[in-house]
Amino acid sequence: MPNLWAFKPAVESQLLKGKKSFENITDTDVALDVRQKGVDMRIGLDIASLTFKKQVSKIILMAGDADFVPAAKLARREGIDFVLDPMRQTIPSDLNEHIDGLRSVCAKPPKLRAINAADTQTC
Repeated sequence: MPNLWAFKPAVESQLLKGKKSFENITDTDVALDVRQKGVDMRIGLDIASLTFKKQVSKIILMAGDADFVPAAKLARREGIDFVLDPMRQTIPSDLNEHIDGLRSVCAKPPKLRAINAADTQTC
């Protein structure tokens, strides 16, 4: 499937409200839409394949999407240790219910420091 160009959200909103006309569209008003489609399904199929072929004893999935609940359930039902690393993101409770372990190995993001008026410089 070829990649398609799409209006940036702010530009699309301006067009729909009549605040911008199509004649005034520039190169900066559009972006290449490169969404990955079907990736979750392919990963789920890989999990099922590895599980049924008994090629692994543990699966570590780095995601946090509820789309993986069926794959996690299948793997656990077949005796595979299923560990999830959601990269420090919260996960849906139904996914949490179907995993054997939860661990994030990503470093914690640094805390942002409040900026004082004295910290800013004027040009």
